[in-house]
Amino acid sequence: MGGGGCPIHDSLIVMSGMILVILCLITTNAHAQGNYEIQVYGADTVEPRNLMVELHSNFTPEGQKNLIDGVYPTNHQEHETIELTEGLNDWSEVGFYIFTSEQDGHGVQWVGDHIRPRVRVPDSWHWPVGVSLSTEIGYQRAVYSPDTWTWEIRPIVDKTLGRWYLALNPALERTWHGPDVNQGIGFSPGAKIGYDFSKVVSGGFEYYADYGSITSPDTLHNQQQQIFAVTDLNVSPKWEINIGVGVGPTAATDHLIVKGILGRRFDWGHHSPVD
Repeated sequence: MGGGGCPIHDSLIVMSGMILVILCLITTNAHAQGNYEIQVYGADTVEPRNLMVELHSNFTPEGQKNLIDGVYPTNHQEHETIELTEGLNDWSEVGFYIFTSEQDGHGVQWVGDHIRPRVRVPDSWHWPVGVSLSTEIGYQRAVYSPDTWTWEIRPIVDKTLGRWYLALNPALERTWHGPDVNQGIGFSPGAKIGYDFSKVVSGGFEYYADYGSITSPDTLHNQQQQIFAVTDLNVSPKWEINIGVGVGPTAATDHLIVKGILGRRFDWGHHSPVD
């Protein structure tokens, strides 16, 4: 093929472009994704005949303190979410979520469930970045979210360059039942920048936002943004460990959130053991 570019030069262009997009997201007036599974997705899917079991634990030390339109305040809510993801083949998976909440005065409550199929660009295509696409639909009780039935489509792009890792999740959301039905399509991007300090410890930042309608964004006061300082522990390919502390700089956002993800991969295919 004539005119082939230098791989290092092409990678630097990709990295520069992704950093520019992330900076634009962070500096643009930006509703963050619901505080049940706070995660920026990578492009990889779970291998076929493997099951990934994850527990998402999120606590809000400082959040909304008032009952608004019948929705419970988020202050001192603890969310425990079980995520089950089964690999279907080399380029697809399906995930299922069970959302729960615990809070003084309400006890432990079931919040809702979501299902999330996802496909990705196969490795054999040799794209310079990882690319996948997920769609998620589900129900949540009105006392926890006024929009009870929602749908999301989430493009995912990521890239590893040496010790650096970059990921973008420019998600689009649609409410099927609730007050935001008339909003149309909403824009809720997420982004991550990580750096491997060692083979085990990686640190970085994650960003989540909900700008409101993609055609008529909310004002800064009504938008939500969250910025997390995070640590990933790569102790084994079988395990996923993510810990983070997030702040909400806008008035409509919970001001302080602590999150953790603990995941374990189970191989039903009887392949060679994973260390």
